[in-house]
Amino acid sequence: MKRFALPVGLFLLFAAEILRVYFIMPFPGSQQSNTIALAYFLGKYILYIRILALLLIAFGVYRSFLSWKKWKKGLFIFGMLLYAAIFYLVNFKFLADKMFYQPKNKILVSSADNHVSPDKLVIGVTINNESKAYPIEIIGYHHQVQDTIGGTPVIVTYCTVCRTGRVFSPIVNGKKESFRLVGMDHFNAMFEDKTTKSWWRQATGVAIAGPRKGNELKEIPSEQMRLASWLRLNPNSLILQPDPAFTKKYKDLAGFDDGTIKSGLEKRDSASWKFKSWIVGIQHDKTAKAYDWNELLAKKVINDSLPGLPVVIVIEPDNASWHVWNRNINNQSLVFSQDIPIFSRNIEGIIDITTGSTWNFDGLCTNGALKGQRLIPVQASQEFWHSWQTFHPGTQSSK
Repeated sequence: MKRFALPVGLFLLFAAEILRVYFIMPFPGSQQSNTIALAYFLGKYILYIRILALLLIAFGVYRSFLSWKKWKKGLFIFGMLLYAAIFYLVNFKFLADKMFYQPKNKILVSSADNHVSPDKLVIGVTINNESKAYPIEIIGYHHQVQDTIGGTPVIVTYCTVCRTGRVFSPIVNGKKESFRLVGMDHFNAMFEDKTTKSWWRQATGVAIAGPRKGNELKEIPSEQMRLASWLRLNPNSLILQPDPAFTKKYKDLAGFDDGTIKSGLEKRDSASWKFKSWIVGIQHDKTAKAYDWNELLAKKVINDSLPGLPVVIVIEPDNASWHVWNRNINNQSLVFSQDIPIFSRNIEGIIDITTGSTWNFDGLCTNGALKGQRLIPVQASQEFWHSWQTFHPGTQSSK
């Protein structure tokens, strides 16, 4: 038994340390398999695994080390030094929360003091008449920003590898919870709660491992658009500013907004329905549907219906700010014109051909029979096709 203790101990020591990170970070082949249960086990019991492995190693070398030949001693010492190097890299360089940090200075200012370019994409949230905008190229690095809007605690999240922006309530079982970035599963960021060490998926807000497995965070309505469009709708909004402590990190995300970033994990596939093609996804009750971004750019307006929900998807002339609205007004499902030339006739919005009314890009009817009426926003997200398809396996598509 003693002759096997050393190799078994060394294998266990190296394998547990490496696989603990391999399974939850974007290494080649690591994100395609369903290994979350094993990854969680390794993460939870890594200390005990280390102790067991070291005991096996100690048992294997006890009273025999001094009698080894020099090459064998050297090989063993090299192996332990190699483990020390791997231990350092894994625990101080490769873990997610050692690569991506929370803002040290959370600065939110009014538009008068804002330094974020108006053409930057933001995730916007309004609660109790207070509005805040979070630039994607800022929260994309941090992955999450915990804040309070209108007296309500929120956690604003973004995963650049899935191109998913979600806003959740951090209230779990009646108490405010804290979260840290722990890694990713199927290319989507995962957060660990402080209380139970459960792991939560960013794209859905569902706990996928740990004591709270199956629990779900409440999603808070949010919108994605250019900052200029958000301020048009919410002129009194506060805007999150870059934290000076992470200027270099933000620069690494330059080009993410328009999909031209150099990173292969985050760059857009310009063709439709490819792994990293952009889509707009809608989840309503048990039905999920994805709409091709290229089709939206071409048509500008898409009328469609999910069971019990007639929707219209609209993109503004900037080809970046988009909206999804319920097109039912007064128990009547409006049909909006796909007449693209209206954008070149200085009509700030779209026309419904049902009543001939004109609607602006804030969802307000500005002229016609329905003047003064407002369309109700429908929660939707821009996302990579692979992400939406993975986390909405029964999704329909507009192709």
